[in-house]
Amino acid sequence: MNQEILKRLDTAIEGTLLGNCADPDCNVGAAICVLHKGGEIYRKEYGEADKEKKIPMRKDTIFRCYSMTKPITSVAVMTLVESGKLSLSDTAGMYLPGFQNQKVYTKDGLVPVKTEVTIQHLLDMTAGVVYPDGSYEVGKIMQDMIDEYYRKIFEEDTPTSTYDLANQIGEMPLEFQPGEGWRYSFCADVLGAIIEVVTGMKFGEYLKKTIFDPLGMTDTDFYVPEDKIDRLMQNYQYMPETKTLEPCTWQHLGLSYMHLRKPAFESGGAGLVSTIDDYEKFVKMMMNKGSYGDVRILGRKTVEWMTQNHLDEKQLKWYDWDALKGYGYGNLMRVMIHEEAAESLGSNGEYGWDGWLGCYMFIDPKEELAIIYVIQKCGGNGYRDVQVIRNIVYSAL
Repeated sequence: MNQEILKRLDTAIEGTLLGNCADPDCNVGAAICVLHKGGEIYRKEYGEADKEKKIPMRKDTIFRCYSMTKPITSVAVMTLVESGKLSLSDTAGMYLPGFQNQKVYTKDGLVPVKTEVTIQHLLDMTAGVVYPDGSYEVGKIMQDMIDEYYRKIFEEDTPTSTYDLANQIGEMPLEFQPGEGWRYSFCADVLGAIIEVVTGMKFGEYLKKTIFDPLGMTDTDFYVPEDKIDRLMQNYQYMPETKTLEPCTWQHLGLSYMHLRKPAFESGGAGLVSTIDDYEKFVKMMMNKGSYGDVRILGRKTVEWMTQNHLDEKQLKWYDWDALKGYGYGNLMRVMIHEEAAESLGSNGEYGWDGWLGCYMFIDPKEELAIIYVIQKCGGNGYRDVQVIRNIVYSAL
């Protein structure tokens, strides 16, 4: 990258640190890594990881991945498909009794499923499973269940295991018949429990053995141990009344609590913490079609298959987020399928995902390009900031 491009990138990222704040004193820290043709071409940390303690962002700062956990869960599932221990056509009910005899919510009441939820449905978010959401009836039912789950954690200190929570999720009514729609949901968390059943290991243990240890991802886990806690980024929320950023107290999916001690429920959808150095190794493995150095995690054809759109036209009508214009979806990741419809520069075949606190990752196989961008702010800063960063990076190619 030439110096003019670097200056543009710095200006854009420093602008995102302010978020909604007009006061420079309420900046939130950030970091970015740009990879091209197998190597880092740009890497920088900005601001403070914890502004109350005046801890600057560092190369080894630990961040909460939230939904950037999902691509890692997808890879873990595909390692079991490659070994013959799972088939994508397997039903979830083969492994989780809560997914047997499921019902679909309709205006006329609950009706039996026509087709059982499969591993592929879970990977593509087409299972009919939902996240807690009080804005519609099925989401409200899930919200009531998860509220009780949180109550037991905070009032009784009796957290539910990955396996038990996945069964409870399966017992909730589905929003639609499996395969007939798309809904962002607990699907990845259910897959974590299925991995436990298939392997006889805790989900985190399987990730460590199969992905983290082979790739040297030494700081990636479902919690931050005491000797690393000073490296964990603080997460912030914007307070419109005072126009300031304050430490986030919102227990989104209960994970702010879980990241501070080893959890019973290891969330395959949102539970990991990592560093840019660690996540970069995962990204390089995917960029290299399943291998990193002399380590192979997945086969080339597996990576090619899992990084393409799996949604049909009917399912794509449900996939209507503004930030996903031009994209399809498959294996817990967005995939660009209509670059002419996307509102930022990119290539068909580019894929990745992001997280609730604003972290973001994409890989463009055509350009051999990837970006890992990290902030920790409730709800992120919105997609515009990512569009700006993407456009500047692409303009340098």
